Amino acid sequence: MPTPTTGAIEPTTHTLDVPGATLTYDVRRYPASTEPPLFLIGSPMGAGGFPTLASHFTDRTVITYDVRGSERSIAHDPAQPITPEVRADDVHRIIEAVGGPVDLFASSGGAVVALALVAKHPHDVRTAVAHEPPLASLVPDREHALALNQAMNATYRAKGWGAGMAHFMQVVMHEGPLTAEDVAKAPPDPAMFGLPTDDDGGRNDLMLAHNVLWLTSYEPDFEAIRRGPTRVVIGVGATSNGHLAQRGGEAAAERLGIRPTIFPGGHDGFMGGEYGGIGQPTEFAATLREVLSSGS
Repeated sequence: MPTPTTGAIEPTTHTLDVPGATLTYDVRRYPASTEPPLFLIGSPMGAGGFPTLASHFTDRTVITYDVRGSERSIAHDPAQPITPEVRADDVHRIIEAVGGPVDLFASSGGAVVALALVAKHPHDVRTAVAHEPPLASLVPDREHALALNQAMNATYRAKGWGAGMAHFMQVVMHEGPLTAEDVAKAPPDPAMFGLPTDDDGGRNDLMLAHNVLWLTSYEPDFEAIRRGPTRVVIGVGATSNGHLAQRGGEAAAERLGIRPTIFPGGHDGFMGGEYGGIGQPTEFAATLREVLSSGS
């Protein structure tokens, strides 16, 4: 097992033209490693969410990228649905460009993409760690969970980013199963969360225009995942307190016939200040390293 290290390897930035998008990705190359590259993905969070976690893996090449339609990666037609299958193809093409197979750590919406990737491109990934996929499609209260995701999108379409994000915060902070009363509840005032109350007119936000429709409703092909060669680990946060993403992870693990792996912290357990997320990155990275090495 390699000795855990921290530090910094400066990334090199690359672009890749794919159908419908121009993707930007970063490679922190460690040519002496005998381990596969480690690809870190999220959604809507891009490469900017992973510097802290990457700094704990300076003994292997680390890849990060921005999802199409987010930050540096451009969707040529933002109105076109950015589905898990589309994103899985994007990740597949980056893996081809860098050289695979890879190990994959995927969080939140990225975890949903990871499950699509290993079903569709089974030889791309050696071990896939899907951390807290917000799969409203799988939880016992799916009817209400899916309705609320539709409602978040409707709020965004009607009132703009601040209102949509406030509605999102209301839902993701909810602990435990969702009910019809939760669906009927009025969205909160954006000012309660320090969010803008004015509508800037934009309607291309990746999470509110796409993720809440296409990622949360996605139903992974568990049969294809089980028969493929990729070792799949489902991670959930130790302090996630029954939030939807934790429950989605637990449901995915049950469908795969495995026990979820508990990671330190909550949904942002790997973060060290990126986007305001403060987790337990040192402990989280140690758990991830252990999980990856156990599959070698």
